[in-house]
Formats: sequence, structure tokens, C-alpha cells
Amino acid sequence: MADRPEVEISYDLERIDFERTSELIRASYWGEKRTDAINRRAFDHSACAAAFIDGQQVGFARAMTDYACFAYLCDVIVWPDKRGAGIGKKLVQAMLDHPDLAGIPAFSLRTSDAHSFYEAFGFEVSRDGMYMRFVR
Repeated sequence: MADRPEVEISYDLERIDFERTSELIRASYWGEKRTDAINRRAFDHSACAAAFIDGQQVGFARAMTDYACFAYLCDVIVWPDKRGAGIGKKLVQAMLDHPDLAGIPAFSLRTSDAHSFYEAFGFEVSRDGMYMRFVR
């Protein structure tokens, strides 16, 4: 098996390729009704992480949070041609370990198709089958 490329995680919003990230989110089932303006505002008011390989962005994740008690993980997305290389796992772990979020006792998220992916981090399915919660 070939070695996986080194993935760098950055929490610096200035490094994010906003246009490409917004484009991919708008193409997703959860972000199809958003505009660039909505995504810009969401990114600016959230904790964000981006994944890079050789200086090129290949993924993104963010958490809506009060930075004290609660965080809602969302917009976890990996560029289509880079999927399957563990980048999504690195992004989720980076959000759980984010310096401003590491002390938060509870994370939530919503998914319709990635339950087993998030269960590997300790998230559990709620009764409605879509919401999941991670409790430290």
C-alpha cells in the first residue's frame, strides 16, 4: 500500500479557500440552500479547521459553539478527489482537539449517511436516528 500524504491541519481562517469550500458545501445535501454570503457569515462565527496537502486545501470542518459548554460539528467535507485517504478523520479529530474546543463537554452533529464514521469517535445516535452526541 502506498504511503498516505502528510495532511496538515490549520485553524487559520485566512488560509481557507473560501470559494472552493463554499462551492462544495453548496453542492452537498445539507448546504444546497446556502449562499456564499451565508457561508461567509457562518465561517466567521464558528471554529474552523482546514486540511492541506502540500499547501493545497483538501478539506474543511467547522463547529458552531459558545466556546464554553457546547459545540455543534458541521460542514465536514473533503474534496471529492481526496476522499478515502483519512482526511475526514483527521478533520473531525482536529475539531475535537481544537485548542478553543478541547474543554467543551458535549458535541452534537446531524447526519443522514455517516453514522458509523462518527461512531468511531464516540458519537452516539439519538432516538430520531439523525442527531448524534459526543460526551467527554
